[in-house]
Amino acid sequence: MGRDTVDQDPSPDPNPNPVQPSTPRDERGRTRRQRLSRRAFVATASATALGATAIAGCLGGGPGPNTVVMTGATDFEGILHTPDDEPDVQEALWEAGLDEDISVEVQTVVSDSVQRMQEAQSTLQAGRAPPDIHMMDTGWTIPFILREQTTNLTEEFPDDVVDRVEENYLEEILETARHPETGDIHGLPLFPDFGMMLYRRDLLEDAGHDTSDWASDPPTWEAFAEAVADAQSEAGLDFGFTTQAAAYEGLACCTFNEVMSTWGGGYFGGTETLFTAGDRPITVTDDAVIDALRMMRTFIHGDEDDHALEGYPQICPSAIVQWSEDESLASFSSGDAVAHRNWPYAIAETGGDDAFGENLGVTTQPYAVSEDDAELEGVGGTAAALGGWNLALSPYTDKTEQALQVLEAFTHDEVMLTIFELQGFLPPNLDLVADANPDEIGPVARYVEQIQMAGENAVPRPVTDLWPEQSALIFQEVNAVYRGAKAPTAAMDELASRLERSESEVAAQHGG
Repeated sequence: MGRDTVDQDPSPDPNPNPVQPSTPRDERGRTRRQRLSRRAFVATASATALGATAIAGCLGGGPGPNTVVMTGATDFEGILHTPDDEPDVQEALWEAGLDEDISVEVQTVVSDSVQRMQEAQSTLQAGRAPPDIHMMDTGWTIPFILREQTTNLTEEFPDDVVDRVEENYLEEILETARHPETGDIHGLPLFPDFGMMLYRRDLLEDAGHDTSDWASDPPTWEAFAEAVADAQSEAGLDFGFTTQAAAYEGLACCTFNEVMSTWGGGYFGGTETLFTAGDRPITVTDDAVIDALRMMRTFIHGDEDDHALEGYPQICPSAIVQWSEDESLASFSSGDAVAHRNWPYAIAETGGDDAFGENLGVTTQPYAVSEDDAELEGVGGTAAALGGWNLALSPYTDKTEQALQVLEAFTHDEVMLTIFELQGFLPPNLDLVADANPDEIGPVARYVEQIQMAGENAVPRPVTDLWPEQSALIFQEVNAVYRGAKAPTAAMDELASRLERSESEVAAQHGG
């Protein structure tokens, strides 16, 4: 989940096989970093890809013997192959050591995560290849691993590559690509995504609120809501806070997961039970979860609602119960809202000089309960929902050797930086964010510390083979509460019963 493509962080390069500093030069003697600004040609490259990618592997009897086919949306294809003389991911892969006779092509897929999951499932159940490599959402990689529809990369990669991934990658995203029973790596994280809180510093300060500490020390939800309400009133804006609250995967995996975590709650206890279905507690009826729902209900319907939480103002439009990422961003980017929750791509869209510039503030989510005061492990305090994508090697490919070379090349720092600088997809080694060229990554460069903080407070969804079913149960009930159709306690009681049934079925299958 998250934006179909997003990026991440910084630190010294611990790569045991670093790309040599004397990178190959083109016929004009320029290194990749000396060429045209990457951001300047991405739009052109993406447009070219739209016309060319869909036919990759479909003409001339299929891809050649050294062409590795991977799935991906057009935004990734747009940076894989760019116009002549411009940097691209294919070039970076070769410079990282990929044999120059091996090329990568993208089999384009829809941007919708659920549809992509269904397409991958259909392909793998039929035992078809290509694609040789599947780009899988962090929210549904594990079910494919458990169905034995992925390749064990811990066994197939050289030891030094496994060590590089284990030591340098963000552990939270790596956990979404491991076998939950053995711990072996079955997917290579391509990029993570984090839920961020964006806000108008100028409007908040005009309303008398000092936000200078918010970037490093997120406020409480109460302080945040009070400040946003004041700024909305002072500026005469239509909206205070906009977020995503439609009945879709993003509500269960991400926006409510964040809010619930910042109240000290969880769906199945704390973070230690995220990846093991069948023998874990159901905690959606806990006070922390109920209070999180009541706060959001108050944000939407105001303090006169029967289930309002005292001390919180109305700051959200009722329309958020129908909004996902793009709809909710539009109200903020147009200047009609004070604060907005979204993924890092929204920083690039609203932080430029032609938008809010340095008046854009960024932090992780506000909180209601500190980590020390939370009853469950791993929750409380600020939070950032974890999204992103992994690369999984199909067990049905006849190009295992070539595909493994491609995946190994993706583990090199220079490839991750190229992807980050070209399209803004955060590197799975977040330490690299600080190494990126500020001129290439645009406004995101001002918020490196906040992105690192998001990585340190990343909240994964409870990804098991049951999650697709359980996610639907969750977002339907949460959305019903937000809309005012159900009382928080009644909705969570119903949800708990249905989650318990799904968990007990798994326990019965395993003799529990």
